[in-house]
Amino acid sequence: MFDRHAQTLLRPALNAAARGLVRVGISADALTWLGFAIGMAAAVAIALQAWWWGLALLLASRLLDGLDGSVARLTQPTDAGGFLDIALDFVFYAAIPLAFAVADPTNNALPAAVLLASFIGTGSSFLAFAALAEKRGLTDTALPGKSFYFLGGLTEATETISVFAAMCVWPEHFAVLAYVFAGLCVVSTGMRVVWGYRRLQARTRS
Repeated sequence: MFDRHAQTLLRPALNAAARGLVRVGISADALTWLGFAIGMAAAVAIALQAWWWGLALLLASRLLDGLDGSVARLTQPTDAGGFLDIALDFVFYAAIPLAFAVADPTNNALPAAVLLASFIGTGSSFLAFAALAEKRGLTDTALPGKSFYFLGGLTEATETISVFAAMCVWPEHFAVLAYVFAGLCVVSTGMRVVWGYRRLQARTRS
């Protein structure tokens, strides 16, 4: 829901940093891998209940996730790079709730499972529409620089990272945060399914 606004706000700073990285020869794929590695380190820190380390690493990981796209657009975006970025992102998004479950299985296992199940809905609706949009030749005018069609919703990357950060700051409230966000993910999935179905149905008729 807030991704477009967040990207508009952060784009000048990311582009400036990306130009410096391009000058020293750092590739978008290298940043993607580095961001993923730091994200996995964040998951390990959270599993060990090192909450503030987990938060710092999590935010650093997502900063690199933003930078890799900026670097790609300044050089030569590739399908391979776009695939790598989204595939590793989904692993990261699954690893953080799992880490909280490992940190406190008694209190966190069930809410983490519910949250991960809700992620299946948001992820599958997102990727299924992207694949069919590519087949139909649909383009995303709101985020034209992306590798594929980004279908929005209530729970996009900005909201997810914000909730993950809140979980690190208030780990004792993980269950409440997980259940509330899972509910929003269910609503977002429903919205995507209805909108995506109607959009593809209209395209078929036209």
